[in-house]
Amino acid sequence: MASLRSVQARISTRIMLVQRVPYFRAQSTMTTPLGRKVEPYWNHIPDYKDVPAKIFMDHQWQAFNSIHKAPRLVQFLEKVLPETLNTSASSSQIATKSEFIEDALEGLRIAPMNIRITPHLLSLIDWNNPVDDPIRRQFLPSKSGTIPDHSSLTLDSLHEEEDSPVPGLVHRYPGRALFLATSICPVYCRFCTRAYAVGGNTPTVEKKPQKPSRQRWEDVLSYIEREESIEDIVLSGGDCYYLAPENLHYLGSRLLEIPHIKRFRIASKGLAVSPGRIQEDDPWTSALISLSRKGREIGKQVCWHTHFNHPKEITWITELAAQLLFKHGVIVRNQSVLLRGVNDTPEIMTKLIRNLAAINIQPYYVYQCDLVRGIEDLRTPLSTILDLEEKIRGTVSGFMMPSFVVDLPGGGGKRIAHTKKSYDKDTGVSTWEAPGLDDKKRRKTYYYHDPHPSSIKAEDKTFQHSKPEESDRPLPRPENYSNIDKKQPKPFDPAIDAPPMEKSFPGISQPSVADHGINARMPYPAIQQDEAPMAAAGAS
Repeated sequence: MASLRSVQARISTRIMLVQRVPYFRAQSTMTTPLGRKVEPYWNHIPDYKDVPAKIFMDHQWQAFNSIHKAPRLVQFLEKVLPETLNTSASSSQIATKSEFIEDALEGLRIAPMNIRITPHLLSLIDWNNPVDDPIRRQFLPSKSGTIPDHSSLTLDSLHEEEDSPVPGLVHRYPGRALFLATSICPVYCRFCTRAYAVGGNTPTVEKKPQKPSRQRWEDVLSYIEREESIEDIVLSGGDCYYLAPENLHYLGSRLLEIPHIKRFRIASKGLAVSPGRIQEDDPWTSALISLSRKGREIGKQVCWHTHFNHPKEITWITELAAQLLFKHGVIVRNQSVLLRGVNDTPEIMTKLIRNLAAINIQPYYVYQCDLVRGIEDLRTPLSTILDLEEKIRGTVSGFMMPSFVVDLPGGGGKRIAHTKKSYDKDTGVSTWEAPGLDDKKRRKTYYYHDPHPSSIKAEDKTFQHSKPEESDRPLPRPENYSNIDKKQPKPFDPAIDAPPMEKSFPGISQPSVADHGINARMPYPAIQQDEAPMAAAGAS
């Protein structure tokens, strides 16, 4: 108890300190490479209107104030939505605040993925027309947009578990392997191909999380050390953004020490969803830069693979973060997923490619959306990705042009979209081969299925046409959602309310980042109902 009181006292001190932090003032005429002024883009959100840039950019504040439960979502939507929404092009049935909130709650009840959305992303959504907003579509489900899943879908459509020789490692390709170091993410994408493991259990899916443990990591590293044919590792999860800095440094250093490992990639969406973390004095950033520098010194490549899907996701904070990484020689590549209503037009995809290249992020892949549960409203026919590549190629420099690929259901791996063996647009079935894999896999024929043609029109159906399953978890009904959590907010408890970040394992030390004092960084209390944002934020 004494320890808890000490922590709470230190938090109270930090709250008092933050009240003395000057508000961010955009007095500078500075503009970014994309012509943006350095000024707040979040102060139109009621909860964030008085939050200074110093606090808003802090990744711990972002983590604590992320929305991940229905009651908090309702509180947020009640404040941010107008009573009447702008006319939607995709759902004429959602026209008011109450209709949208009910639609979102019903969508959460049947979704296979939980929600977690950062304030950074919430600030970028057009809340006057959230139904059609490309960021809302990626992270917040709606009942009105729900379309029955394709009959060919399986929970692990890429058969990653079949290609896992030890827990936490996927070894499908010759010379390459995927190291799943965690199942925690700063946000939960609706279209996540690893929905079988990420995001916690839902009423419709029981997850198989890859929880971090020292023993599991050592088992994976031992396998990699034994398999001398492996030269390339993807360090992923989950999301490496929530690996403790010393754990990131430990895993990266161990990989660099293995003689036959020539390169490894750190997979994280963090740059797109909480870019303020990328600063000179941040321990995670320091660990990344240290690994990149160490790799160059011994002739091995360490790079970051991130994940932007729409130009709106790139803010001036993103640009400053990308400039910092570029200054320190960190290679950053982007992998997008093709999503209907998000980036499925040549104009949007071209703008995304150009804007990424302008801030020294290499457009690397555009993926055809996988056969994931609950996202038929986001999937596009194969013809869309083929058309995009044809129209975009030649309009951007060759080194800026990403590869448009299909990750084959059944474990066939990534194939360039135009290398299909056949494609029947009427049935929506395409066939594929994987000649680069082992004998068993290369003899197989793989099938990718377009969404049913009727599903594209079905997205406009109203949520009132569907009945809930009796087994579904009940969520607050529309007649009482406005009363959720109206009682006095509970005091912040760091043991309960901490963000889902990885712990540091005993015996793992990281001298080059220890100087930044990561153990002294205190978490920030979350914004509570009816509390002023400034009074609930913490200083860094």
